[in-house]
Amino acid sequence: MKNIAVVMGGYSAEEVISFKSGEVVLTHLQSHEFEVYKILINNEEWSVIHHDKAYPINKTDFSIMIGTQKITFDVVFVAIHGSPGEDGILQHYLDRLHIPYTTSGYEAAKLSFNKGKCNDFLRSKGILCAQSYLLQEDQKINIDDIIEKIGLPCFVKPNKNGSSFGISKVSQPQELLKAIHTAFRHDDEILIETFLKGTEVTCGIHNFNRTLTTFPATEIVSENDFFDFEAKHNGKSQEITPARISKDLAKKVAKKTKEIYQLLGLDGIARIDYIIQQGQPYVIEANTVPGLSEESIIPQQAKQLGISLKELFTAAVKHALKKVN
Repeated sequence: MKNIAVVMGGYSAEEVISFKSGEVVLTHLQSHEFEVYKILINNEEWSVIHHDKAYPINKTDFSIMIGTQKITFDVVFVAIHGSPGEDGILQHYLDRLHIPYTTSGYEAAKLSFNKGKCNDFLRSKGILCAQSYLLQEDQKINIDDIIEKIGLPCFVKPNKNGSSFGISKVSQPQELLKAIHTAFRHDDEILIETFLKGTEVTCGIHNFNRTLTTFPATEIVSENDFFDFEAKHNGKSQEITPARISKDLAKKVAKKTKEIYQLLGLDGIARIDYIIQQGQPYVIEANTVPGLSEESIIPQQAKQLGISLKELFTAAVKHALKKVN
């Protein structure tokens, strides 16, 4: 029987979403094949919750002691959104210990998490992305320069964060400074992007069994002005799978998703978000640890293909195990 660590929590505001994902993974991974452990990671401690009791993680080898028994892990199932699960920090640590995990590797995670650098890289490879302006916390803010380069309306967002924390849509020049300060509460650098008017879709993908496979794309229709935190996590949006787009456009999104997955060197389950404008998919961002709660998009897409969460999560673990076999 393999010991599986399901890690959740993290160092950012996204920990609340991570707990939802992690609990769903824990529930559906229970089987005769795996002994599954709940691992909590935050700024204060790393611990395992076993039979409602907390035990500290030994960070030198990522092990725990329960009584006189030392437990090590065969695979880490990463369910942390944001740092350290999505920015490569946890992967770098696990690589040093030669412990396999279910997500993309260190370099791919680090690049994908930095939206500005990731989109710059994709642009250099001919991938369509919104125009963007990167602003550091200690940098002088020139409102006129930003508007001249990006235009209005625009989106202001933390550069290295997710779940739509700290994001604002700006339509008037006088709104821009407030939006910038809001985003800086979540990150020390922010990204200001041209507003793309079109259909928002997102496409999941994995490479289990050495076969690159996309899920049916999901169309996102927000009740709010855009797909913000409330729309994403509090039911203020419609998520329609498969997306209401033509077969040709659906094929184009799937093909583009495979291309981006390979360009970024991703691994395991990932999700690429787009705005379709004038028949062309523009990349918003790549997600290397997409949400996995019951209501999240990847589980919805898997369901369309008749894949249960138990099957999906088991495949993720077995794919990780193959990396060391």
